[in-house]
Amino acid sequence: MTVHPPQASPVSAPDQASATEPPRLLLRVVPWALALAAAVVALAATGTPGLQIATYAAYFAGAVVLPGTLVLRALFGSRGNWPEDLGLGAAAGLVVQLAGWALGAATGVAALLPIWLAGILLLFVVVPSLRRHWRIERPTRLPEAWSWAIAAVFFLVTLWAAVNFRNNPLPPVTFSFYPDLFYHLALVHEMTRSIPFQVPQVAGESLRYHYLSDADMAAAGMLTGIEPVTILLRLWILPIVFTSVVVFAALARAVNPRWWTGPVAAALGFVGYGLAVRAPIQAGSPIVVLSPSLVYSVPLIGLFTLIVLEALRGKRLRWMWAALPVLAVACAGAKSSALPPLFAGVAVGGLFLLVQRRRVPWVAVGLLAAIGIGIVVGLRLFAGGGAGTLQVQPLGLLRWIDPYEETLGYRDGITAGGLLPPGLVSTGLIGRLFAGAVVVWWFVVQAPRLIGLLAPVRDVTYWLLGGVLLAGTGAAWIFWHPSASQSYFFAGVVPIGAVLTAATLARLVRNERVAIAGAVAGAICILAIPRPPAPARNSFVGWAWTIGAPILTALAIAAVVFATAVVVWKKRAVRALPVVLLAAIAGASFANGAARPVQALAHKPAGVSQTRWVTDAEMRGALWLEANTGKNDVVATNVHCVRFDPRITCDARAFWVAGLGGRRTLIESWGYSDPAVAANGVNGRRYTQQPFHDPALFDLNERAFTVGDAADLKKLRDTYGVKWLFADTRAGTVSPALARNAVLRHTSGTVQIYELPVSG
Repeated sequence: MTVHPPQASPVSAPDQASATEPPRLLLRVVPWALALAAAVVALAATGTPGLQIATYAAYFAGAVVLPGTLVLRALFGSRGNWPEDLGLGAAAGLVVQLAGWALGAATGVAALLPIWLAGILLLFVVVPSLRRHWRIERPTRLPEAWSWAIAAVFFLVTLWAAVNFRNNPLPPVTFSFYPDLFYHLALVHEMTRSIPFQVPQVAGESLRYHYLSDADMAAAGMLTGIEPVTILLRLWILPIVFTSVVVFAALARAVNPRWWTGPVAAALGFVGYGLAVRAPIQAGSPIVVLSPSLVYSVPLIGLFTLIVLEALRGKRLRWMWAALPVLAVACAGAKSSALPPLFAGVAVGGLFLLVQRRRVPWVAVGLLAAIGIGIVVGLRLFAGGGAGTLQVQPLGLLRWIDPYEETLGYRDGITAGGLLPPGLVSTGLIGRLFAGAVVVWWFVVQAPRLIGLLAPVRDVTYWLLGGVLLAGTGAAWIFWHPSASQSYFFAGVVPIGAVLTAATLARLVRNERVAIAGAVAGAICILAIPRPPAPARNSFVGWAWTIGAPILTALAIAAVVFATAVVVWKKRAVRALPVVLLAAIAGASFANGAARPVQALAHKPAGVSQTRWVTDAEMRGALWLEANTGKNDVVATNVHCVRFDPRITCDARAFWVAGLGGRRTLIESWGYSDPAVAANGVNGRRYTQQPFHDPALFDLNERAFTVGDAADLKKLRDTYGVKWLFADTRAGTVSPALARNAVLRHTSGTVQIYELPVSG
């Protein structure tokens, strides 16, 4: 069967001027206004100042969406409608803004960022050939139902965000934040400085990390004047996710032009959940608040995939070719796992074209070259110690899936331990059969993202998207990382899988009422099936029942429904079965995902861990640093560990002094530094628990607080450029000598902040 590639062409007649147009225009704005109003309510209800919400909205519209839309129209063309143009333009605008930020960071002239953005807008005003991109020359409206459906996805994403906003209050407050949030906050501050960047928690070490999401937040802060902590914890994520929703809805409509393909793909990709009431790793959305890098990479890779798809179909890219390597580098700097699956997908799509046309598909070769440039430059600029610990271990993902981890894997340890997971090697036949069942269970759970692979067509679209999806899934199962970071390969392609599933459904559906009935049935089924508790004993039988009972229940319900349908509708029921099953899987995924934030909002958040919290007074002390010290000042601190308990091994991921203080620290926490990650497993410790790699410097840092000797303080100042001491009596002993040999500038609870005198 040959499927002719659908064009992103008219879905309704061109706009016609009429006396009723203004009222209809207002009606078309209503769904977007309601969705944005919900976002504003979620932000305001969790402590975000109204003026900052308005300022950030104006910034995103004027500094990201507008220049990005104009640039993308000039380089790639218009989709013929405003919603998709603005969504894709927002994704392009992220890259445009990054270019301006990079100019400022490379030259040390931060003012180049607003000048860059203003210059781009000015070009589209003064250059006659560019002025036409302010409008759509041949507009074709999307159905109003499309807008309402996408707005509904926005609303559900906002519910998810509201849960995270509630669970992560704005500082200062006594609370135990997940360490990665403070880590990224410190990087946001670092991105306001000049190249070369340093690890802000270990001053002097070169920063090698995919930090472009942090650069984006830094650029937002520089343009708006809003505190980085408010941008990170509140204002940044919803615009990025909304952009991703529209980008992948546009990609889905490019694959199949039925109007509802886009909303279904967006719902599955960003609201949908796996088919499990007890979910394994990466069963949820690819939007993870604790991983800004993953969140930021999604709209960029979605835009790249759409451009690649149109190019492989025959669209001439012209000047877009020059921009593709820039987009590729942006993807690599956003998330190191973003580009390899796309490279694989283009290779598969190119191979398909080679076989089909019997000639070299030079477009695919050019696309592979552009992506390859991004991968190579990304490895050069961004890859660090974390990437170096990625090792080949087929089935390594099992080690983070409860049924395996609690049975065969409880002795696997913290290192790779061999070509296969150690628990799989040491077990017998029954254990291996159980592990195989767990793998099968994972793939069943991921059916909403993977089932589109089972319906191949003779079209480059399928082979491109299928190649991306297979590569991301395969990489997650082939590699091992001490913190399961290989799972990001799969998380990044979840929206691609959603597009493939939605497009497959759109291709198979003949009667939409049948599909709706199947989706409703799937939703009711997954919501009605009770969540099984974890087994009382970690046995094969216990875990097999825990993960298998819901599946068996669903199969039994499906069998009864199908048998009844065959009795009533006979052959028609048999013919409709593929559509019903596919729709039921989609409906179950959507319902499972949509119900979770609703259920979470109905319950109080978990209490604060007293062993891990940072107090309100400590946060205020760190915020004093941000407000009263120079941007390039260096701070020494005795805060290093998540828990202030000398009886336990230090988890060197405190990060909050550099994060909230916004200043480089000589040694705060080194748990994510390249030497620590590379030392994972040494002396039986995880990389987060390794000692600092320079014992002499660490001893000097500690003596400054416990002894307060003038000679040590002078060495910190003269040799290492330390200007401030951030002492916390909860973290350890603070010598009274500090008050004689340094100047006390601020106290806040257990925090004392000293300024080191200049050597005379």
